[in-house]
Amino acid sequence: MTMLLPTTTAGSLPKPSWLAEPEKLWAAWKHEGEELVAAKQDALRLAVDDQKKAGIDIVGDGEQTRQHFVTTFIEHLEGVDWEKKQVMRIRNRYDASVPSVVGAVSRPRSVFVEDAKYLRAQTDGPIKWTLPGPMTMIDTLYDDHYKSREKLAWEFACILNEEAKELEAAGVDIVQFDEPAFNVFFDEANDWGIKTLERAAEGLKCETAVHICYGYGIKANTDWKKTLGSEWRQYEEIFPNLQKSTIDIVSLECQCSRVPMDLIELIRGKKVMVGAIDVATDTVETPEEVAATLRNALRFVDADKLIPATNCGMAPLSRAVANGKLRALGAGAEIVRKELAA
Repeated sequence: MTMLLPTTTAGSLPKPSWLAEPEKLWAAWKHEGEELVAAKQDALRLAVDDQKKAGIDIVGDGEQTRQHFVTTFIEHLEGVDWEKKQVMRIRNRYDASVPSVVGAVSRPRSVFVEDAKYLRAQTDGPIKWTLPGPMTMIDTLYDDHYKSREKLAWEFACILNEEAKELEAAGVDIVQFDEPAFNVFFDEANDWGIKTLERAAEGLKCETAVHICYGYGIKANTDWKKTLGSEWRQYEEIFPNLQKSTIDIVSLECQCSRVPMDLIELIRGKKVMVGAIDVATDTVETPEEVAATLRNALRFVDADKLIPATNCGMAPLSRAVANGKLRALGAGAEIVRKELAA
């Protein structure tokens, strides 16, 4: 897209209270069957409308049709037993009861393509669709079959590639892979994680993005952030290899974080989704605060490669807060656009 500083979100938006319990991850649906399908579509359409009114240029579905950014995709795969659960440490931060891989994993049919087609029908502008990345997927499962994180990641990469190609054919302009695990498992990310990510994106003609953040604004993540010290330099571990990768866009967390902005220099040449909205607080940023973050980032990324965005998904927030933050993002980007034009 040719627009300067096109805005977007990292992924999820709050669900309406009539669809699922608000401000909660993994919230149970309030409908079943065809009623649930219709309710999800209503919520998706509403999410698109909220984004457009807020000045968001590259719209997503707000992940309205899924309970969780990783598990909803995995639910549709064969080889995973949801009855056979094990307690596992997730990204070295918290324990969770997760399903087990009990056989060869496969994707019997597309997972999100019909939802993506519905999103495509809601707007003539560019759309983005998010998928979990291979490394983050394996960090959300107990592997009782492959007995190898790397081997399972390669299997998931092939499955994701199938899905991504169908999403592209459905009219998706940007396929984004969410890899918060890259901020934790540095050695694995550099050894094979980035390679499996490239495999997931192989052959795509649309743009590809990888979202690497410090997580949703839930207690496990905010507690972890308190242990990271005065500078969060995790990106420094993986950016050199990401810069050499085939991925087009790198999404990172900047607003109210302790990430040194000059780390963006390590991915010079890539497009950068700069997180200018903090998703771990109910305080709504002012447009000027957003603009200040973007100005800071422009010291290290060319204006034609900067995409103002949110730090992470906003599913745990209220709709009022999230919409306020979206409006601040749109208005803050417009301030900087005018400055650049002048």
